[in-house]
Amino acid sequence: MTVETITSRHNALLTHLRKLASSRAYRDEQCEYLGDGIKLLDEAIRWHAPLKTVVVSEDVALPALPEGVRAVRVSAELMRSVSPAETPQGALFTAALERPALPDRLEGGRWLVLDGVQDPGNVGTILRTADAFDCAGVFLVNACADLYNPKTVRATMGAVFRTRVWSCTAEALVSLLHASGIPLYGAALRGDTVPLPQADLSRAAVAIGSEGRGLSKALLDMCDRTIRIPMSERCESLNAAIAASIALWEMYRR
Repeated sequence: MTVETITSRHNALLTHLRKLASSRAYRDEQCEYLGDGIKLLDEAIRWHAPLKTVVVSEDVALPALPEGVRAVRVSAELMRSVSPAETPQGALFTAALERPALPDRLEGGRWLVLDGVQDPGNVGTILRTADAFDCAGVFLVNACADLYNPKTVRATMGAVFRTRVWSCTAEALVSLLHASGIPLYGAALRGDTVPLPQADLSRAAVAIGSEGRGLSKALLDMCDRTIRIPMSERCESLNAAIAASIALWEMYRR
C-alpha cells in the first residue's frame, strides 16, 4: 500500500477536508463526507463504507485499507489544523455520500421520524439507538441536522454505515406511510393521545419533534394518533434523543 506524506497546511486535500467539515452544500456538490476518529474508521472498514481517502497522523498505525483508497500521513500539527474535533484522535477519512430516494413501499414494522431535530449530536445519538433497537429506518423531515455533518457522523458511533436514513418532506413521508399501511404516531398532546405503553407499535412510525418546539403543526396534523411518555408532572419535556430512545425501546420490546 502506497502512503503519501503531506507537509503543507495549504495542500489541496487538506483544504478539501476542511470544506467537507464545514459546508453541507460542498458535501452535496462533491458527493463526499468527512468522518473522524480511529474507532469510526474501524467501523467504516468493517461495514464496507465507500471509503475514498484516509488520513492519519504520524503516531497512528494505518489500518489495512480496501484497494483503491488513498492513504495519507500528516504531522500531529497538521491533523489539528484540519480535524473538526476539538481533540483530534489522529485519523480522518472521507467516504462517498448518498442521499437515497424514497422507496415505493416500506417493509418492516418499526420506523422513526425526526421532525426539525437540529442538533447534530442528538440526531447521531438517535441513529445509534435506532440501530441498537433494530429500527427498520429513520426519516429526517423539516430541516433536521445533516446526517453527514461530522458531528452527526461521530455521534452515530458507526450506525451511519448500517442504518437506512432518508431526508424528505413531511408530505412525501406521509404518502409513503399510507401506501405501506403504516400508521404515524406523533409524540405530542392531542385529544386522542394515549400513554406510550398502551399504543400498538408493532407496525408503526413514531415521530419525535425538537425539544424546544415539539412536532411541527403540519406533521402533527398528519399523524394518525398521538402518544405521550408517562413522566413526573413536574417535568415538562424530555431531550429529543431521550424521548426517541424511550419510544424505540417500547417498539423493540413488543
